[in-house]
Amino acid sequence: MELSALVQALRLEEPRDGTQPPPAVPPAERVLLQIGLHLSEGAGRAPKAGMVRDLCALVEAADCQWLFGGLSPATVGELVAALNGYAAPPTQEQDVADLPIKDSAYAAVAERAADVGSLFLHLLAKLEAAKTQEALGVQVVGPVLCRMMGPIYIFAATHIVERPWTNARSQSVAQEVLALLVQAAGCGSVAEFLRGKNEDEEGRFAAVMGLLKQELTKDTWKRNPATKFVFSWTLPHITRPWLSHYLERVLPPSLLISDDYREDNKILGVRCLHHIILNVPAADLCQFNRAQVVYHALYNHLYSREAPLIQAVLLCLLDLLPILERAQRQQKQARPNAPCDEVLQLVLTHMEAEHRLALRRVYARALPAFVRRLGILIVRHLKRLERVILGYLEVCDGPEEEARLGILEALQCTIEHAWPRSCWKACTAAVRRTVYGNASEKCKRTHEVWLINVHTAFCTVKFIFLFKVTVFLIPPVSPVPPLSAIHLCARLATRGLLQLQNKAAVPPRPGSFLEHSPS
Repeated sequence: MELSALVQALRLEEPRDGTQPPPAVPPAERVLLQIGLHLSEGAGRAPKAGMVRDLCALVEAADCQWLFGGLSPATVGELVAALNGYAAPPTQEQDVADLPIKDSAYAAVAERAADVGSLFLHLLAKLEAAKTQEALGVQVVGPVLCRMMGPIYIFAATHIVERPWTNARSQSVAQEVLALLVQAAGCGSVAEFLRGKNEDEEGRFAAVMGLLKQELTKDTWKRNPATKFVFSWTLPHITRPWLSHYLERVLPPSLLISDDYREDNKILGVRCLHHIILNVPAADLCQFNRAQVVYHALYNHLYSREAPLIQAVLLCLLDLLPILERAQRQQKQARPNAPCDEVLQLVLTHMEAEHRLALRRVYARALPAFVRRLGILIVRHLKRLERVILGYLEVCDGPEEEARLGILEALQCTIEHAWPRSCWKACTAAVRRTVYGNASEKCKRTHEVWLINVHTAFCTVKFIFLFKVTVFLIPPVSPVPPLSAIHLCARLATRGLLQLQNKAAVPPRPGSFLEHSPS
């Protein structure tokens, strides 16, 4: 019986008392098996489009008892998987540089996805209605729903975000499908749907990764352009402490994507690695030297010349370095240079010779975090750091002065953490040249922010200088008790800080404390 005739028969002869349909109507098991077989074959797209629309009308018109009464979960799973493959973007036999954004093939994918999404909406609505019937209930609907969840979720994740193969209609349908799927599973959010309501309950993330595993291998992950996006969109929903249970499943794909030659894939993989670092316990990361593998993969990306990738890598490394250093301390490994020293040494080498403004801004924004991370150990890199600070302060990088502001913050952190070895004359000369040399090139707002940063750095210098002078001028046999000496130092330093803050709104004049800084 043709689908259109079957739909007409179901609409005319649908029983009102919940009994079985007449014998002229074939069972749903056979009908859905034939439809799934036709969708899996390599026939043309036009006959399949008509078949999907007829199937949507069939599901809408069918009775729940006829549709799910004698239906095996495996049949529904195969049908949903076939529909998901029909709505997926076309596979690519060879890697391409860029996805064709305006392509007729991708436009057709969006239309097919909208039709398949409508079918999934009707199917999920029928499942919700079947739960309330006494003849079916949760014991019949539950296994069917479990076989449908994985493929339907992958369909929704493929089309829910703006991609080259989506349009407004397909995105809207995908959002409705995902919301109804989460509701049918009895969950309140996508994260709860994937990871479970509590740590003891197993969510659906394992089933989703089981379906993606065969497409996330070294030889297949580039054939389907949607696979990496589905993985990267799903991973952030799994957080601590659930993510540690799936570490062996999510770490290899993240490393694989980050090891590609294309910049967008590298950034995507690095962001996945960053999420793993933030949400997996340090003990699990250090087991089997996983953290070292991730560190070497990220360290190699520092040789790239692309600003977005460098920014993502530096942020990821700043969260990974404490884990590596803690593991080295626990293993009592004596190394001349810690990983943070290795990274900062390479970053300073690149900063010293870098001329592109975008990269200079990225490096300057990340440098203060490395200085704070090392603390007093920044003295190991003080000579090269001084050259970098001087070089970056002498070059204007636009009206916002992002690189200079970042370098001034790095200078302030260096003075705070390494003042016993700070180069007073070099820092004074650098800030003086910065304030007086290019003041006319900056907008008014940036100029005010700049002056505040400059004076904040030198307030710290003045406080340290007054502290040292006060402590060393008190004789050892002085009758002044130590506590009174500390109070005297605090009063002198506070007076100096207040005087400097009153001058922060006006650029310093020659002859001020900048001219007579201690050497």
